Amino acid sequence: MKKPVSKADVRAELEKETARFLRQGGQIKDIPRGVSGREPGTQPPLPNRRLFIEPREPRTEIPEVLAALDARRKLQRVRGGQRKRSRIPPPRRKVIYDDFGEPLRRVWIDE
Repeated sequence: MKKPVSKADVRAELEKETARFLRQGGQIKDIPRGVSGREPGTQPPLPNRRLFIEPREPRTEIPEVLAALDARRKLQRVRGGQRKRSRIPPPRRKVIYDDFGEPLRRVWIDE
């Protein structure tokens, strides 16, 4: 199985490549803060446009669907609703074994 590359390995490799670049006569330019990394005159990757500039459109109501939803809601109120199930899991039985793998006793555990 291949060993995953750690951050320390990546950092050491980067320092080694930088030192090799400088030994071969390369120079590192100091770029002041706030200067863009894009070349002048190039287009940005995404167009600068504002989202959701259109006015909000009115919704069209569907009377049959709304009536069915209201009727279903009223029916649930009359029925009283169903009992909600608990999100707490019920206790379960666990077998305790001795050193030889023989069952000793059963206990109830809450999770």
